[in-house]
Amino acid sequence: MSAETPVQSAGTFTRLRRRFRAWRGNRPFWAGLFTILGGVPIAYFPYATFKLGTMSLTMATTAGAGSLIIGVLLITLGLTMWYQQATRIFAGIAAIILALVSLVVSNIGGFIIGFLLAMVGGALAVSWAPGDAASSDAGQKEADRGPTGEGAPGSAPEGTAGEPGEPHYPYGPGDGGPAGGIRAEERNGGYRVG
Repeated sequence: MSAETPVQSAGTFTRLRRRFRAWRGNRPFWAGLFTILGGVPIAYFPYATFKLGTMSLTMATTAGAGSLIIGVLLITLGLTMWYQQATRIFAGIAAIILALVSLVVSNIGGFIIGFLLAMVGGALAVSWAPGDAASSDAGQKEADRGPTGEGAPGSAPEGTAGEPGEPHYPYGPGDGGPAGGIRAEERNGGYRVG
């Protein structure tokens, strides 16, 4: 092994981590994860057998098949949130409805654990909105440049008294200027006139 081997593996790990972060940022990742995690206990508990010494406890109910169907559907909806972002609202609402149904059908919604995880996942899916990276980058560049336009410091319009570079205050005549007067836009309900 050479001295460069750890650097190459660190570079690969960093590259994979960044790819995963980019993939995760373009979809409702946490909504899908919570929904999948909510489906697991709902599907698992009705078929689980716990052993306490020589005694075995079975949580089987008459609706064991219903629990399995609800759990598998929640897992499928979680994967749908990851890979079909266009259906995220439908998947979120369906996950919320299935979580509510699991309270009755599946051992109190997988002992409340699956119910809560599926509800949070469905709510996150409904509330998630795709970000626009291009507009946020442009907005950041605009904010870095500072204010521009009529009221920006350093921009004196033609015909105003004062030196270029001094701030211009858009107050109307007789309004008292910047020392407590009313701006022209405020007199007209926030609309500019003229």
